[in-house]
Amino acid sequence: MKSAVETLSPTRAKLTIEVPFEELKPSLDAAYQKIAKQINVPGFRRGKVPPQVIDRQVGRGVVLDEAVNEVLPKAYVEALTENSLTPLAQPDIEVTKFEDNEGLEFTAEVDIKPEIELPAYDGLEATVEDIEVTDADVDEQLDALRERFGTLIDVERPAQDGDFVVIDLVATKDGEVVNGAEISDFSYKVGSGGMIEGLDDALAGASVDEEKTFTTQLVSGDLVGQDVDVKVKVKQVQEQELPELDDDFAQEASEFDTLEELRADVRERLTRGKRLEQAAAARDAVLESLLEKVDIPLPETMVTEELNARRANVEQQLAMAGMPLEKYLEDEGQTQEEFEADLDRRVRDAIAAQFLLDEIADKEEMGVDQSELTQHMIRRAQQSGQDPQEFVNHMFEHNHVPDMVQEIRRGKALQQLVEGATVKDASGNQVELKNLRGDGSIGEDEPADDDAEAPVNAPAELIADED
Repeated sequence: MKSAVETLSPTRAKLTIEVPFEELKPSLDAAYQKIAKQINVPGFRRGKVPPQVIDRQVGRGVVLDEAVNEVLPKAYVEALTENSLTPLAQPDIEVTKFEDNEGLEFTAEVDIKPEIELPAYDGLEATVEDIEVTDADVDEQLDALRERFGTLIDVERPAQDGDFVVIDLVATKDGEVVNGAEISDFSYKVGSGGMIEGLDDALAGASVDEEKTFTTQLVSGDLVGQDVDVKVKVKQVQEQELPELDDDFAQEASEFDTLEELRADVRERLTRGKRLEQAAAARDAVLESLLEKVDIPLPETMVTEELNARRANVEQQLAMAGMPLEKYLEDEGQTQEEFEADLDRRVRDAIAAQFLLDEIADKEEMGVDQSELTQHMIRRAQQSGQDPQEFVNHMFEHNHVPDMVQEIRRGKALQQLVEGATVKDASGNQVELKNLRGDGSIGEDEPADDDAEAPVNAPAELIADED
């Protein structure tokens, strides 16, 4: 077999592959055996039909086509290896020449992994925001905790923001009740904005047994985006009474004896959460600083497919939340063009980061052992709320294990970048990342252990969606 490669672009190549007829013989023999098992010919047992009889009964052309279908993928993979190409998608294959006893010639155009000239990646520098936990942050958490222990008391006054009301609600269109838009005895917190637009305005100032009618647009169902009339009746108004913020409350709501101890614990938990956010920002900043040093060509087909996948994912999430894309963009203060531009930028950065981290992992000869693979898949299962065994079975059945291995290698490459970088906060303080634990606490320096598992901290955008 002979092969030649033509570079069409930094991310696309065209292979021309020639297979001499004598190299087709094993595939021809396999084709005859396969067809012999599929046909019935009087005088011959199934599977024992001679080739010359198959040629007469079925036709030599059918056998040749079967042989070509078998040899094409093998020859294509061999040509990729021979020319040191890494494909990124399925190839576009065209048979350009094939005649009996004269051999096979075909071409394969395919997106390939670009060649990357790695810049120096030791000693990268990055800056992140300071960690700041204010008294207001602590008070907000404590207020949320108080609400969990609050009690509702009926009041004889109009409803106001923060009150809980029991309501009956029905939406109509042209006088007919909208399917699925009628509820009774529903408890709702005024001002929460958790239902339909206009409801909070209608409820504010409404008394028990009072009815209000307003016009709004539905965000889901067959009439999404259309005006409907909504009638709401207040049946009960309740005020939430919160417990006093004192030592008694601390003992009731936690394992602490004093409010001071509870405050300290809340502040510590908030600090740990901020540390994890800061660490994530540090990883992104370090990776971004390296990406700025290298120009990575991207295959447009891959970019388009990822853009379509992410756009569909956003639309699906918005549909589940009952929010049209237009409403989402309005809330985010974005135009459609700005949304598309931001999505395009994030997709291109994510793909470039994958290529870059793969290149570093290859250069550093980073491997993955079975325990790392198992722990990673269990972690992924937990993140997606799936049963670990079912998740693992799915990964093996759908051949996603190589993708899992690549995720781990990318995580190791990123971890090496971060550990070799100098990351400071806005105040100039060194950010502790090496000993940061999964709960946000800082551990002790430990002796180096070559057999220890490297933390896997690949950014979420680098993790491919699974089927």
